[in-house]
This record gives sequence, C-alpha cells and structure tokens, in this order.
Amino acid sequence: MGFFQNLKNKLGIGGVSVSLEVPGQIAKDSGAVVGKIILTTKSDQELVSYKVKIYEEFTTGRGDDKKTKIFDLGTISAPLGYSIKPGEPKEIEFSLPFNVLKSNNDELKEKGGALGALGKMGSFADNEKSVYFIDAEVDVKAAALDPSSKKEIRLV
Repeated sequence: MGFFQNLKNKLGIGGVSVSLEVPGQIAKDSGAVVGKIILTTKSDQELVSYKVKIYEEFTTGRGDDKKTKIFDLGTISAPLGYSIKPGEPKEIEFSLPFNVLKSNNDELKEKGGALGALGKMGSFADNEKSVYFIDAEVDVKAAALDPSSKKEIRLV
C-alpha cells in the first residue's frame, strides 16, 4: 500500500488539484491582477510554496514565417509551509503586478493621425497577435510533477 501511495504522490495522481480564479478581462493600465488559487486534494499533502505569473505570447508572420515569443509581464511567489487535508479546500488570494510591453507598431498606433494609420498597417502586415495567460503552480513536497493551472485573459 505504501509503495503505490508514494508512486501516486510522485506522479500527482489523487494529489493536489489547482484551480485559478481570475477576471476574464483586465484593464492594461490597472497594473495588477487580483485573483485566487483554490487548492483541493484527495490525500494528505504538504504544500511548500506557490508561484503565479502573467505572460504574453506574441506571434508575428504567417505560415512558415510564423514566430512566437513569450514575454514575462510579472511574477510573484511565496512560501506556504502548511498541510492540506481531503475535504478542506484552501484559498490563496494574490495581487500580481504587471507591466504591458508594446511593439513598435503599437506605439505608432497610439500616436494617431498618419503615424497611427502607419502603425495599423504595419501591425496588419506583420500579422501581430498577442494572447495573455496567467499561470499558477504549487510546489507539493511529495510530488515530482507539481500541479498547475493556466487561464487565458484579455487585456483591454
């Protein structure tokens, strides 16, 4: 029984489940995301720490010329140091500060007028797209593969 329980813990089977609650839309100028991590488990587990990050997947080009870059916009982490038991969910509230990055075409778009039109054309020609995500990961002492949750958000 103990061997199989250790194996299940290492693989994260029946261990801690992570659920992320964040708003679907966030204002770009707000500078922070407020949300919470909800933890549940099917067996006693010891929680070490957590990490939450917001990042942008910036894609340019089409077809074979398509390129994706990932930009880290903000990260927080903190120690937990407590245990979680089955039937007793834990909630961790967080405030994640972030800074939005702008491409050259975005900066031109903001200027308006002829330069704004040039920025819009450049963005369309480069097929620029940005998708934003928030990712939460919890370090569980017994697990080799730490549980995590990822949500797509919109910055407006």
